[in-house]
Amino acid sequence: MHVRMELSRILIRELTDYQLIELREVSDDGSATDHEPRSFPIVIGMPEAQAIERRLKGMELSRPQTHDLLASLIKALGGTLDRVTVTHLAEHTFFAELSITTGDGDRITVDSRPSDAIALGIAADTPIYVAEDVIQNAIRDDA
Repeated sequence: MHVRMELSRILIRELTDYQLIELREVSDDGSATDHEPRSFPIVIGMPEAQAIERRLKGMELSRPQTHDLLASLIKALGGTLDRVTVTHLAEHTFFAELSITTGDGDRITVDSRPSDAIALGIAADTPIYVAEDVIQNAIRDDA
């Protein structure tokens, strides 16, 4: 089972090599859940944190960055990014997939790092899902 989540915050600490994003549970319609929402952090690199922050703020650079390029490529090929899914957690490393509907209507999945997937999807308000076992393991590891 996959649980709908949202990017609840991003923590950028310029004096460290790693940054944090936090995902928080929401209902399928994007509203708050009827119980205490679960949340957990994912450690990401500085370039990915900056890309997510830039896309959240709607900032455009004079030249496209990697996430901009990927978004343009999907669009130019007639596709749409339907969802981002964090699929599993192994040895403190998260794994994700992009679900894309092609111009022909086919559905494909592409492996991704969660930070890249979120950076790609954040500007288009693409829904984020996380596998239930990933949430349970991430919360257990965080405790």
